[in-house]
Amino acid sequence: MSLITTLARLEAARSGRAQPLATVRHRHLSHRPLVLVPLTTAGEAGAPLGALVGTDRDSPRLLTVPQPRDRELRFAFLAELAGTVLPYLDSCADDVEPAERTETDPETGKRVTVEVELCRDAPQIVVPSRAGVAYVRLLGRSTRFRRTAEQDPDTPYPAPPHIPLLGRWLTHYGERARVPGSSLLLSATDLLGRHWATGQSNLEDQHLGALLAWIDPPEGRSGAEAALRAENGRDAAGQLVCPPAGPATDPAFDNALLAPAIDAYDLARQRLAAAEDGGAADERLGELAAAERRIRELLAAQLRPTWDAVWQALDVMRRLPEGVRAGERWTRDRWSYTSHRDRVRAGEPPQPRRDSAVGAAQKLASRETEQARLEAQEALDDPLAMAARRLAGEAFTSEVVAVEMSWSEGRRPSPRPLVTVTTDDLPQLGGGEKVYRSLEGKAQAAEFVGRADGGRLVLRVVNGMGRGKEPAPGTVPEAGDRICWTLFEHEPRGGARLPDPEETPWTHGGPPDAAPDGVVLAERPDPVTSEDLL
Repeated sequence: MSLITTLARLEAARSGRAQPLATVRHRHLSHRPLVLVPLTTAGEAGAPLGALVGTDRDSPRLLTVPQPRDRELRFAFLAELAGTVLPYLDSCADDVEPAERTETDPETGKRVTVEVELCRDAPQIVVPSRAGVAYVRLLGRSTRFRRTAEQDPDTPYPAPPHIPLLGRWLTHYGERARVPGSSLLLSATDLLGRHWATGQSNLEDQHLGALLAWIDPPEGRSGAEAALRAENGRDAAGQLVCPPAGPATDPAFDNALLAPAIDAYDLARQRLAAAEDGGAADERLGELAAAERRIRELLAAQLRPTWDAVWQALDVMRRLPEGVRAGERWTRDRWSYTSHRDRVRAGEPPQPRRDSAVGAAQKLASRETEQARLEAQEALDDPLAMAARRLAGEAFTSEVVAVEMSWSEGRRPSPRPLVTVTTDDLPQLGGGEKVYRSLEGKAQAAEFVGRADGGRLVLRVVNGMGRGKEPAPGTVPEAGDRICWTLFEHEPRGGARLPDPEETPWTHGGPPDAAPDGVVLAERPDPVTSEDLL
C-alpha cells in the first residue's frame, strides 16, 4: 500500500466518506457488459445454487437449482447458463478488422509481419466480488473436461453438448483476469477499490454493498454507518437487508428459509414418485411446482440486491473519464479473445489441467511484464498515481533552468544536450540512472549526470531527437519548461527468451529421451525383478 493510499484511507475514516485514488478510469468498460451474480451451496463451493445473469439491468435471467445435490439438476443449470453466456461470447466473434502481427517464421527463424483478423470488440463479464472471479474459474475447471454423449456414449452422467465449451471460455476469462490490467472479467469490488479508498480494510471492501455505502452514503449518514448497516442490517424476519451473494449465502437465510424450502421440494418429489396415475399425481405435481417456485422466489430475493449493486457500481465508474492508455490494454484483451476464438474454431483440445514448466514460466514472465506496464501507464495517465510514485522516489517534477548543447564523440556525432533542472522532490538518484519523460506519447530517455550547485540535477538527453546532427524542433527541453521525469520505463520489456519445447530438458517438461527402438523411456514399464515373484 502506497503512502497516498494510506493517507486517503485515514482521510476517509476521518470524514466518513470514501476518498478518490484516481482522476481517470483505469479499466475499460463495455457499453454492453454481461453481469453474472452467482450463488453456491454452503459447504460445497462446486455446487451451484442459482444465478442472475444478463445484459439488461431491468430484466435479468434467473437460474436456480432446487436441489444442489442432484447431478441432473446441476447439469440443467449449467446448460441454461451456457445458453445465456455462449451467445453473448459469440456476439463479437465475426465482427473483425484487418490487423498486423509479428510472428516467427518457422523456416527462417526471422520475425515477419503477417496480416490477421482482430475482433473489433470483445465480450466483457462483470461479477460482484473477487470470490465471483474465483467461482468463474472453478466453473471452467469443473466443466471443460466433461464428456458428452456424442463424445463418449458410454460415459456415466453425460453432460449437455455446450457445457464443455462454456468451461473452456470461462477458463480463458478466469485466467485472463489474472493478467494485470485486463478487463475481460472484472470484479465490481476490485474495480471500485482501485479508484476509491474507504475507511475499512481490504477484506471488508469485498462486500459490494458496504463499499458502495462508503462511496455514496445516504443523506445524513456517514460511510461507516451506512457500511455497517449494509453488512449487518436485518429485517423483522432476521434476514440481511443487503445479502452478500458472495457467492456463499448467509447462514440465517440457509437455516431459516432455504433449508425448509429444499426439504419441502424433496418431499414433493418423493410424493410425486410414489403417486399413481390420475388425480393424485396431478396434485403431487402441483405441490412440486409450488415448492420449486418458492425456492426461485427465495433465491431471487437474495440475488436482486447484489444485481442492482453491480449496475450501480458500473454507473459510478462511468462518471470517470477513461484513461488514455486503458484503450491500449483493451486492445490486448481483444487479441486474447480473438486468439481463443481461433483455438476453439480450430478444434484444439481444452486448456490443460496444469501448465508445463515452460508454459508456466512464460505465463509468469508475461504477468510480471504486464504488472510493470500497468503501473507505468496508470502513473502516466493519472496525476494521483504519479504522486504516489513521486513520494516513493520513483519520479520527480522539475523546472528546466539551463540547457547546454553537446554532441557525442565518434565518426557521426549525435546531439546529447545537458539539461539542468531543479526539483522539490527526492528522487532515488545515485549516478548513471536513466530517467524518462513522455514526449508526444513516446518515452524520451536521459541519463543522470550528477548534481550541480544548489542541489540542481544535470541530465543528458540521449534519444528521441531525430536522426540528424541537429535535434528536431521541440525535442529538447527549454528553460522554464516544467517536466515530470520517471525512473521507471514507460514500456517495460520482458525477460530473456525461454528455450523451445524441443530444446527443454525432460526435467522441465521437455521431450523425454527415447530408446533405440523408438519407445519413450518414460512410458516403458519397470523391469520385472525377483521381488515381484512369490
